[in-house]
Amino acid sequence: MPRLKVAHFCWESLHAVREGGLSPAATHLAEVLSGTHEVHFFTRGDGPDRNIGGVFYHFCQPAGEGILQYCLDMSRQILDMFRAADNPPFDIIHFHDWHCIDALEELKERTTVMSYHSTEYGRSGNNFGNSPEFLAIAAKEWRAGHTARHVTTVSNHTKTEIMWLYGIPERNITVIPNGIYPDTYFLPLDAGQVKKRYGIHPLAPLVLFIGRLVYQKGADLLVEAIPQVLKRRWDVQFIIAGKGDMRQELEERCRTLPVRFTGYISDEEYRELLNACDLVVIPSRNEPFGLVLTEAWSAERCVVATDVGGLSENIDDFIDGIKVPVRADSLAWAISYIIEDPVRIRAMGLAGKRKVLSQFNWGEIGIMMERVYLNLITDRQKEVRL
Repeated sequence: MPRLKVAHFCWESLHAVREGGLSPAATHLAEVLSGTHEVHFFTRGDGPDRNIGGVFYHFCQPAGEGILQYCLDMSRQILDMFRAADNPPFDIIHFHDWHCIDALEELKERTTVMSYHSTEYGRSGNNFGNSPEFLAIAAKEWRAGHTARHVTTVSNHTKTEIMWLYGIPERNITVIPNGIYPDTYFLPLDAGQVKKRYGIHPLAPLVLFIGRLVYQKGADLLVEAIPQVLKRRWDVQFIIAGKGDMRQELEERCRTLPVRFTGYISDEEYRELLNACDLVVIPSRNEPFGLVLTEAWSAERCVVATDVGGLSENIDDFIDGIKVPVRADSLAWAISYIIEDPVRIRAMGLAGKRKVLSQFNWGEIGIMMERVYLNLITDRQKEVRL
């Protein structure tokens, strides 16, 4: 494999502005590729350019009224930084999601890759919006898929979704899942002591939700399921961690229920809760991959999840988790069923850990992406000879 010069364009990273699951996915991919290649990462953030973990980071501070103008300004600033670093020229320019599509269109003659980590349709919970913003973002996603030389997605579900939504040919798409560093999420601790910090009895079963409190992530379905769970077992406790526009409504609905809302939590607090809980619930309406799934498995936790997207693809039902329809009563049944069997909960968590170690290794995923890059470069060389 020749040493390549690679540029990643992404609006978030673990080392500056962090919004969600896109930041660890793009950051860790860049880091694993930097072991063999010269990798530059163009993103938002403060301060001078610097090398972090073998990756050269270039930061900008965009401004604009509304997300569309903000991302247009970000693309302009990133293009300026890119051009300053484009000597010798980059071999591959890799875009993550739609935010830098204006830069992609400027660089359409170069060797480009577009990675769909999600779609606006999916982020809306499998709903088509008719707002100007929704339509504009969807149009940018469509253009990105037809402008880039090649497209990758994080799951077969997302591959099918972009083929259906945007008519992207299957031959132009490669599925490359997200990876995980399991040791980051496994933390030996006294679960009872962690529970006590939240006012929970050390022996009480604890169910954890972590994610954005938005329609796509389905926290409202979990809240609807909680009274049904409590009818079967009164001592189950729930923690809902994360922020989002549904929080106030959900807190109102949980006023008399054993639910604690933590808001945003640090990485360390997340790891503690992940390893202290008895069950992780992922009730998403749409989930392109589901990083929480591999994080829970890394902590040897059992998972109850909706049968959608990457969750559906990656969970072997009743072996390393339980999959249910996107319904509150189905979630309630699965939680009630498995919470009574701690031995099986433990077995499913361990099965998930084995799967993480065998299928979601960042080193192997880096090799998969390298193959995409090399195939693109080979194809471009053939075009030049013709």
